[in-house]
Amino acid sequence: MDNNEVRNLRWYNLALMAFVMVWGFGNVVNNYANQGLSVIVSWVLMIALYFVPYALMVGEMGSAFKDGRGGVSTWIRSTMGANLAYLAGWTYWVVHVPYLAQKPQAILIALSWSVFQDGKVIKALNPMVLQSISLVVFFIFLWVASKGVNSLKKIGTIAGTSTFIMSLLYILLVIAAPALTGVKPATTNISFKSIMPEFNFAYFTTLSMLVFAVGGSEKISPYVNNTKNPSKEFPKGMIVLAIMVAISALLGSIAMGMMFDANNIPKDLKMNGQYYAFKMLGEYYGLGNFFLIVYALANMTAQISALVFSIDAPLKVLFSDADERYIPKSLTKINKNGAPINGYKLTAVLVGILIMVPAFGIGDINTLFNWLLDLNSVVMPMRYLWVFLAYMALRSVLDGKLNYEYKFIKNSKVAFGVGLWCFLFTAFACVMGMFPKGVQAYSSQWYFQITLNFITPFVLIGLGLILPMIAKRKNNIS
Repeated sequence: MDNNEVRNLRWYNLALMAFVMVWGFGNVVNNYANQGLSVIVSWVLMIALYFVPYALMVGEMGSAFKDGRGGVSTWIRSTMGANLAYLAGWTYWVVHVPYLAQKPQAILIALSWSVFQDGKVIKALNPMVLQSISLVVFFIFLWVASKGVNSLKKIGTIAGTSTFIMSLLYILLVIAAPALTGVKPATTNISFKSIMPEFNFAYFTTLSMLVFAVGGSEKISPYVNNTKNPSKEFPKGMIVLAIMVAISALLGSIAMGMMFDANNIPKDLKMNGQYYAFKMLGEYYGLGNFFLIVYALANMTAQISALVFSIDAPLKVLFSDADERYIPKSLTKINKNGAPINGYKLTAVLVGILIMVPAFGIGDINTLFNWLLDLNSVVMPMRYLWVFLAYMALRSVLDGKLNYEYKFIKNSKVAFGVGLWCFLFTAFACVMGMFPKGVQAYSSQWYFQITLNFITPFVLIGLGLILPMIAKRKNNIS
C-alpha cells in the first residue's frame, strides 16, 4: 500500500466519523431534563472550554503513538509505565459495567414503546420484577455475545445510524413545525435570564452528564495519521466536529424547549423523552405514531447491538495485550468462538449485582432508570482521566524526545496546563455527579443512592488492584 492510499482521509471525513462516534439524541434529552433551557449556555461553555481541547489533545496522542494498538493503555504504558497501563486498561473495561446494567432496561423500554406506543407498561412494573427481567435479558445477550455473532453488530450499526439520522431529522422538523403546522411552542418565556444557569450546588451536580455527553473522542485517535496533512487536517476536522456538536446540541435543546415546557419538565423525560418526542412529532405532522414506531424499533436494535458489542469489545481490549503479572491466565481463556469466556463470567457477576441490588432500595422504575443513567455519567468519564494523564506525561516526561507531525499546543507548559484543567474538571464533575438528583435530600432513598454512587466506582476500580495479587498467585510469579 503506498503512502497516498494510507493518507486518504480529509478533515470532513474525520469530522463526520467522530460526530457519529461521539454524539447521540440522548445527550440532548438527558441534559435538557437536568437543566432545562439553561443547558444552552452550558453547551457553549462545555464545548469551548472542554470538548475542543479534549478532542485536539486526543489527536496529538494519536499522532505521537501512531503505531499503538491499545489506545489509552498504549499511551499510558509509553508515558507512565506498565503498572498504570494495566490500571488504565482495567478502568476502560470496568466502567462499562454500569453501562451494561442499564442496557437491558433500555431494550425493554424501546420494546414496550414499539408494541404499545406508550410508557405505561414499563412504569407499572415493580422495580424488582423489571430488574429480574432485565437480568434475564442480559444473560441471553451475554450468551449471544459468547457465540461471536458479528452479524448482529452490523445490523445494530445500521439501526444506530438510522436513529442518528432520525434524531437530526427531529431537530429540523420541530424547529420548522410552527411555520409548517402552526403548532405553538411549549416554552413561551424564552429570555436571557431563562437560558443563563444558576451556578449553584444543584447545577454542579449535573456537570457529569455534560462530560459524559461529549466524551469518547479518543476513538478517533487511530485515524490522525491517515490524513493527508495531520498538522492541518486533524485540527480542522476536530473544530468542524465541535461546530457540528454545538449546532446539534443548541438546536436540539431549542427543539426540546419548543416541545416540552422548560418550567414543567416531565419527571420521566430521561427514561421516555426520546419516545415522547417522536410520538408528538408524528402528531404535529398528522402521521400518528409512525415516527415513534420506526424510532423505537431502530433504537431497540441499536441498543441490543450496543449491549453485545460492549460485553465483548472492552474485554478484548483488556485481554488483547494481557500481562501475566496483572491478569490471571484463567481469565484470558477463550472459547471456540474467540470469546474470553471466564471474562464473560466475571462480567455476568458484576453486572448481575448492579442490576439487582439497587432494586431493593429504589422504589420506582423512573427513579431507578435515572439513578443508573446518572451513575453512568459518573463512572464512564473516569476513563477520560487517563487520557489527560497520558497527555500531561507526554508533554512533560517525553517532551522533545518524540518527533510527530501534529501538536495541539507547541508550548509544553501551556499544553500541560490545559491537560491539567481537563483532568481536574473531569474529576470534579464525577465527584459532584455522585450527589443524587430528583429525590428528596437526606431521605432514606437519597442516602441509599449516594452510598451506591460513592461505593460503586471505588469497588469497580478496587477490583483492578486485587486482580494482580490473584495473578501473582495463580500464575506462579515470584
